[in-house]
Amino acid sequence: MTRKTRLLQIARLPLPALNTELASSYEAVNLAEQADPAAYLAEHGAGFEAVVTSAAIGLKASVIAALPKLKVVSSFGVGFDALDIAALQARGIPVGYTPGVLNECVADLAFALLMDVSRGIATSDRFVRRGDWSRGGFPLQTRVSGKRIGIVGMGRIGQAVAERAAGFRMEVAYSNRKPVAGSPLRYFDSPLALAGWADYLVLTVAGGADTRHLIDAAVLEALGPKGFLINVARGTVVDEAALVDALAHQRIAGAGLDVFEKEPGVPEALFALDNVVLTPHTASATWETRRAMADLVLDNLRAFFDEGRVQVAVPGTQLPAAA
Repeated sequence: MTRKTRLLQIARLPLPALNTELASSYEAVNLAEQADPAAYLAEHGAGFEAVVTSAAIGLKASVIAALPKLKVVSSFGVGFDALDIAALQARGIPVGYTPGVLNECVADLAFALLMDVSRGIATSDRFVRRGDWSRGGFPLQTRVSGKRIGIVGMGRIGQAVAERAAGFRMEVAYSNRKPVAGSPLRYFDSPLALAGWADYLVLTVAGGADTRHLIDAAVLEALGPKGFLINVARGTVVDEAALVDALAHQRIAGAGLDVFEKEPGVPEALFALDNVVLTPHTASATWETRRAMADLVLDNLRAFFDEGRVQVAVPGTQLPAAA
């Protein structure tokens, strides 16, 4: 009987079927279920060849160091700022991840947040449920159609947001590390310049040290009292203290936030504000997208053990294919 590859799961994944499928195909162990994870790794770490984690959980250098025979990592998610990529690169370990399959649902939620905070949908729902309608009308809100939308990070998700904006006859512009070749959209060389132009600033940029607090008090000031911020990227992209202050003092009109700096922690000051819509990091949380992500996690593992290369690798973690 062929021995199954030993696989370390850093924690349970958000699709139960994937946990079951990993246990069926591999000799899988969940690190989070061990009474003393560090002691477990010290005793058993040398037996694992593969790791499965998620973008939210990541993979620390200390865990990587405890896995001397590690050959491959497969991550459930598109972000990789929580994985110690430098430590993995130093060992030549390829990292599979799941971009592409979640673009549509993340863009859908970005636009849902934009619509909600503009038209006061969640706020008006609470208004009706409280019985306030019988005592007077709901305040006027903001039209979306025909407005200016600025997208920070024109990757796959940013492009999907731009497609949705076109259906609302919105004027679309973007900022990025560099202009996107062949794009007809207007390019701004910084989020600050883009914010000064936009009615809506939508964040779809990657997280990590390079984009930490990219959206700061100056950018929010440029967005102004009629501007809205939508974040489906990473909480660290925004200076959260500056954002809370801008919302509380109405220096921006509102925000739709799916991500936060210290999840699942959310600044309590936001709970009392009606000019912000809060969702619990669920932009990709649909059955369809999570199934597609799970399939790619499995495909990345299979491809590595069958062909020596993950199917979709985090940039810079997989050696070029042999000529």
